[in-house]
Amino acid sequence: MAQLNKIQISSKDWTTSKADVLTVSMFKGGALSSMGRAVDRRFGKIITKAVKSGDFKGKSNETLLLFTGGSSARLLLIGLGERKELTVEKVREAGGTMAKVIQSAGHETIASEVPGLKKLGDAEATQAFVEGAVLGSYRFLNYKTVEKDAKIVKSLTIVEGGSRTGLKRGKVIAQAVCLARDLAAHPSNVATPSRLAREARRIARSGGMTCKVLNRDQFTKMGMGAFASVARGADEPPKFILMEYRGGKKGEKPFAFVGKGITFDTGGISIKPSSKMDEMKYDMCGAAAVLGIMQAVAGLKPKGNIIAAIAATENMPGGRASKPGDIVKAYNGKTIEILNTDAEGRLVLADALSYLSKHHTPAYMVNFATLTGAVIVALGHVASAVMGTDEKLIKSIIKAGEATGERAWELPLWDEYCDDVKSKIADVKNLGAPGQAGTIAGGAFLKAFVGDIPWAHLDIAGTAWWNKDRPYVPSGPSGVGVRLSLELLNILG
Repeated sequence: MAQLNKIQISSKDWTTSKADVLTVSMFKGGALSSMGRAVDRRFGKIITKAVKSGDFKGKSNETLLLFTGGSSARLLLIGLGERKELTVEKVREAGGTMAKVIQSAGHETIASEVPGLKKLGDAEATQAFVEGAVLGSYRFLNYKTVEKDAKIVKSLTIVEGGSRTGLKRGKVIAQAVCLARDLAAHPSNVATPSRLAREARRIARSGGMTCKVLNRDQFTKMGMGAFASVARGADEPPKFILMEYRGGKKGEKPFAFVGKGITFDTGGISIKPSSKMDEMKYDMCGAAAVLGIMQAVAGLKPKGNIIAAIAATENMPGGRASKPGDIVKAYNGKTIEILNTDAEGRLVLADALSYLSKHHTPAYMVNFATLTGAVIVALGHVASAVMGTDEKLIKSIIKAGEATGERAWELPLWDEYCDDVKSKIADVKNLGAPGQAGTIAGGAFLKAFVGDIPWAHLDIAGTAWWNKDRPYVPSGPSGVGVRLSLELLNILG
């Protein structure tokens, strides 16, 4: 969870602060803000001396923790890199770096300026800095017994400028990302489909939304044969979750988000190798992102109508599980030949997308899914793959990804790829051409279930989790998709 929950802007001078650590940022070459220059003067040119001695150069995310002399107070210097290269993302990284360094040093309270206010603007810079600070403080300690008393960062006071609007937005969004991280980090015996449904109901109550949860019998009887086929082998009850937020005009088409919610993926009958199968608890990161988006919507209350759908189940090799070669009928009536039960995410999404397309005709529809390992081969852990049917939507997603640091890169959905998922004995099959364009094949399959709705598919298998620490993203689940989607709503709103 986010450890940093108390964030405020103070109108008092920074010299009155009682925080454990005072934070000042510096550009490469020694350029300081007016507050930074005042801090340097007050503490005997402590920053100037550090720069002259070569201890601190101001490189991006470089840090130096100093004693201010005569007391227990500390001064943390954070590097911003070249002034001309300052971006919102670098400010976000600075916030994350600050929180991680101070928390690791065992301190609990911070007083800080917001970097980049003059260049980026109060609201934008404050939002990014707060996002970074909250996300950088994240630690998942729910199952630890020996670290429960570890010191954590508890409060951040902005003591030089800042925007209350930016603070609120940054805090709400970052806490929503932390929810998505938590849901993904929980083991599959905790983060079950029923748990996801409870979270959806909680969010709906807090945000004045409606929430409908359908059980196995209900969604099977409705005609969701693809979803039901994946859930057949699981004793854990599957859930189809539908949330609606009405912040726009009555009758206005909603923006739709859809999440793949495979809470544990064994591969089914086409079982996966045992090595790293524990990571398959992360196969519900698309659902976690959608729940994070809706939590942020509950807090920010944007204008516009928003709908979210999650198809949640385990994929298990039970006695009733679907088998390679089975044929099932999706909600939109199309038949699917199942050639590999480990290509199950596209099956549950097929019914969710079909349902929203038929009953809600969204203005735009975006789905998030840890769909293919092939996307890691193509893009590594740096970017999500995006493909879809609407050029404006895809370009907006890429733009939102650049603004939030959650990059996306477009892959084509040409007719040749769509031909590869056509079946000889059914309408479509859940595999493409053998050994070719695996990520695109997943998108081509999903395209058959969206009708005429402007739609985009994001394959987040490479970005949803990683074993590398970054300035505001710890090793483990990232919560990717939440911040990108909220920025996307701004762009298309």
